[in-house]
Amino acid sequence: MSQATAPRPLDGITVISMEHAIAAPFCTRQLADLGARVIKVERPGVGDFARNYDERVNGLASHFVWTNRSKESLTLDLKQGDATVILDQLLADADVLVQNLAPGAAARMGLSFDALHERFPQLIVCDISGYGVGGSYQDKKAYDLLIQSEAGFLSVTGTQDDMAKAGNSIADIAAGMYAYTSILSALLLRGKTGKGSAIDVSMLESLVEWMNYPLYYAFENASPPPRTGAAHATIYPYGPFGTGDGQTVMLGLQNEREWALFCEKVLQQAALTTDDRFSSNSKRVANREALRALIDETFSGLTAAQVIARLDDAQIANAHVNDMHGVWAHPQLRERQRWTTIGSPAGDIPALLPPGTSNAWTPRMDPVPGLGEHNQHILRDLGYDDARIRALRDKGVI
Repeated sequence: MSQATAPRPLDGITVISMEHAIAAPFCTRQLADLGARVIKVERPGVGDFARNYDERVNGLASHFVWTNRSKESLTLDLKQGDATVILDQLLADADVLVQNLAPGAAARMGLSFDALHERFPQLIVCDISGYGVGGSYQDKKAYDLLIQSEAGFLSVTGTQDDMAKAGNSIADIAAGMYAYTSILSALLLRGKTGKGSAIDVSMLESLVEWMNYPLYYAFENASPPPRTGAAHATIYPYGPFGTGDGQTVMLGLQNEREWALFCEKVLQQAALTTDDRFSSNSKRVANREALRALIDETFSGLTAAQVIARLDDAQIANAHVNDMHGVWAHPQLRERQRWTTIGSPAGDIPALLPPGTSNAWTPRMDPVPGLGEHNQHILRDLGYDDARIRALRDKGVI
């Protein structure tokens, strides 16, 4: 059996998702990558509001294209009784319900785990919210930048003068990843118990988990890591350095063996290895300005290519500082054949294959759905004929 026809890990698993923005869609897209059938329930005429963030991908929104391939879009006005009947029919055969609606909205609609478990004991229910269930922040609305702020991420990111947000939706991504892995764990548990379980994922807790290094660095009121731009706050030299041809090279040292090689082969000043100012990482951090001046003096007489050649010869980790155009053209992604093509309402578009290549199966890479594109197909599967589907459409149910 070839990889293309081999079964995928989540073949036969059905996920119903009432999702918007990034955290839940990113979670469910990864479930779809593994073969799950993901039915995305959207509001008629409006849909996931991330559909309208921008028009950068042939008229489609960049966030939406990223997080919604391989899904089926079903529009339902859940304020109407006919729509809730359809949702119940879907949940009866589903394995997972994922939702990141406004705080409390799913529970008010009777879609909490407690409300569903007696009727659908096999169902795994995953709730994703800003602050989780319980606590005084439970009902606060939360967006990615707000969670970056609450989790302390902004306090350690940026320059000495100005804090900076992450350039992508890091809090949403963290929550989406923990929801994804928690659902996989719940599916494994259900295989042992036969019962579904409830999952509560907090964006705040997800990002705070990723903040544990700076948290422990500031343990018992110690000074937190300072904001140092693109340089590492507590390891040096580790960050960007200019070269004589006006370019920038990123490099990083991790231990004393690398420091000796850096002095000998890159700076070509072996005596610095025993310079007391730089004899440990903490001393190099404390004297970073003096060390930077020495590095700049050497690098100013070299091109970026020459600096990288020296770093490679010394086996010192280094990198180019790419912009988005550089990433699109990255030779490693091209050489490893990591780009493929998927369909969309705006035609074929490129898509990056998911990380984690398997020799046993290939990821599902199906089109990005149009709003309500799969209404007729899904409803026919539930036993609705064309006349009933037309009536539902005329009533604004779908």
